[in-house]
Amino acid sequence: MILSLEHRPAAHCENGATATLLRFHGIDLSEPMIFGLASGIFFTHIPFIKMSGMPVTSFRTFPGILFKRVTKQLGIKTVTRRYLNKEHAMRDLDKILLERQIPVGCVVGMYYLPYMPMEYRFHFNGHNICIVGKDEETGDYTVHDANATERVTISPKDLLKVRFAKGGTYPLLGQMYWIESVPDQLPDLRPIIFKAIKKACWMMTSQPSWIHYVGVNGIDYLSRRIRNWEKDWGKRRAALNLAQIIRMLEEIGTGGAGFRFLYGAFLQEAAELTGVEELNDYSRRITEIGDLWRDFAYKASRIFKRRQGENYTYDDLGDVLEQIGKLERAFFTELKETVVPLAP
Repeated sequence: MILSLEHRPAAHCENGATATLLRFHGIDLSEPMIFGLASGIFFTHIPFIKMSGMPVTSFRTFPGILFKRVTKQLGIKTVTRRYLNKEHAMRDLDKILLERQIPVGCVVGMYYLPYMPMEYRFHFNGHNICIVGKDEETGDYTVHDANATERVTISPKDLLKVRFAKGGTYPLLGQMYWIESVPDQLPDLRPIIFKAIKKACWMMTSQPSWIHYVGVNGIDYLSRRIRNWEKDWGKRRAALNLAQIIRMLEEIGTGGAGFRFLYGAFLQEAAELTGVEELNDYSRRITEIGDLWRDFAYKASRIFKRRQGENYTYDDLGDVLEQIGKLERAFFTELKETVVPLAP
């Protein structure tokens, strides 16, 4: 049994999986709206948490939070399960798919996905896919993956492997999630939008100065640290850390710039839905900040590749980050002041 459900590629995997699950239940929200309602925009640079042996840098909230937040905001009941027993994990997936005939989101490791091109494979255990059916003859599962342009299939053996992938930042436990029920009528989006914007602003700006790793503080912290990478670690390790940042910026999900562009699209849609025209100005501002993140990624890639005639330095990168930090602090502080009188 394979569900008849349109496949739509998405900029980010969890947004895409969430949109697919919602659409099956008759709720058609845009990807920017899902990201915005979930207050998905964020920043972290955490030296003591490693991915491939290097510090984790992220430009959005932690995996799994988007689905939980947006469904909670809309009054939708969901179920999330993790497993120690692999057989139970596959059995329950089949039970939900075949007996209840509803799609199921799964968190998997990207490296072992057989349909993923080799150049996109790395040990990232936070990729979201949506399982929409199983071929009763072959046993293969039909998958909606936001990164794919059309439906793909995966064998039970490969699906089991990616659901319990090792390596990456943390081992997986076969996590899957689905929508249990939706309300007869969705709540008014206007107050939810204001509340979500207020939360995103608080997450980016509320930390005291001694919490260095998250929000705008995290951008300032990375700006200071990156200037000393070559001196502290040597050229090779500094370059590897820079490559990790570039990958997080440009290859994992929508990256740093892409999440800023996505949030800008949300604010533009929010302006239309709420009638608050000022949100269009904020949309333009965060899009311009996204352009600066792209500029940072370009200069970082030039340093990593060491192209002849290009003389960008780690201090140059620190300067761009310092500018971004100032702009994002002003942006989220002023956006919060705009929506606080409107938020519930």
